[in-house]
Amino acid sequence: MATENKNLSVYDKTTIPNAEQFRFGIVVSEWNENITEGMFQGALETLIDCGAKKENIIRWNVPGSYELIYGCKLMAKRHTSLDAIIAVGSVIQGETRHFDFVCEAVAQGIKDLNVQGDIPVIFCVLTDNTLQQAIDRSGGKYGNKGVEAAIAAIKMAAL
Repeated sequence: MATENKNLSVYDKTTIPNAEQFRFGIVVSEWNENITEGMFQGALETLIDCGAKKENIIRWNVPGSYELIYGCKLMAKRHTSLDAIIAVGSVIQGETRHFDFVCEAVAQGIKDLNVQGDIPVIFCVLTDNTLQQAIDRSGGKYGNKGVEAAIAAIKMAAL
């Protein structure tokens, strides 16, 4: 388990570029909202803690994780002044292979946005086997993936 020995919320602020001049987009899946809202809050609070201005952070909601790809693509097209976009989603294993198809498509789609676009898109999508695993990574015992994604967004914006 990749996060077993790491707290996703821990970062050394002295090693993070100041985000005061950066603009960020955050696209949030409404599916598994109890999980994605926690990650959104973690990302938002971290961006602000690292100097980002609240007025320089745009949030859009999409129905599910699959729709994150189009949401991020459209946000990048409409807001060309963004320095980074964070895609926030949560897919939890069910009884069918739907989980596999959604996870693969979202990962590949966000990778494609990074390869083809000019704005980095940060993958903040949990792909967990259980609800408890998602809770543990969205503000629970392993920290918050949203915090980790915000730090990645700041570092990519600074490139």
